[in-house]
Amino acid sequence: ECEKVPHQYEFGRLNITNTVMSKRYLRQLVDQGYVDGYDDPRMPTLVALKRKGFTADSIKNFILYTGLSRINSTTNADNLDYFLREEQKLKATRPMAVLNPLKVVIDNYPEGQIEYVEASNNMENEELGTRQIAFGKYLDIEQEDFIEEKPNRKWKRLSLGDEVRLMHAYFIRCNSVVKDENGKVIELHCTYDPATKSGSGFNERKPNGTIHYVEATTALPATFNLYEPLVFDETEI
Repeated sequence: ECEKVPHQYEFGRLNITNTVMSKRYLRQLVDQGYVDGYDDPRMPTLVALKRKGFTADSIKNFILYTGLSRINSTTNADNLDYFLREEQKLKATRPMAVLNPLKVVIDNYPEGQIEYVEASNNMENEELGTRQIAFGKYLDIEQEDFIEEKPNRKWKRLSLGDEVRLMHAYFIRCNSVVKDENGKVIELHCTYDPATKSGSGFNERKPNGTIHYVEATTALPATFNLYEPLVFDETEI
């Protein structure tokens, strides 16, 4: 009769590009103060991923995607982000936010007037309902959504003389810009077309793309933590 003994299965290490995976190096990063702790969002630990916004299901799906190999393997860090987006895309509400604001003045909109337009919380999942967002004379858009001179036909955002749709709101046309002493554009003067309100069925002309915005006087301040990888090349560590 054969004696029953434990059997050990060994699987290869899963490496992720631009990510420090070695426990020894991770401890060194913490001990030497390069990161705030094991829950620093740049770390690959579970507590760090949770703090960064990852869910248990997104991590499980990522691991299942990579497979259980007996040899060392490497996967791209973008795959981890992909599975979080896939897991959350039908669950998360999607409010609008502006990180690098550029001031927009709607010259033909009444001073002091604020109106609210209806917007879906998630355009891919109607069950999450709708919300009301503000529109008024003073708006903020992303700086990267405007360029003074349109570079080519592929540019589908705002430029001087062009017209775009503000998401869930109206078409606006940029007529002039204000620059600082260094020549940087700091303010746009635009006009809006009341006939182009989202949901009205207007189809007489097409805008040069759609951009998001926030109404400047009612927008809430927010903190955005933008994390870069600890390793910038694809070296396995």
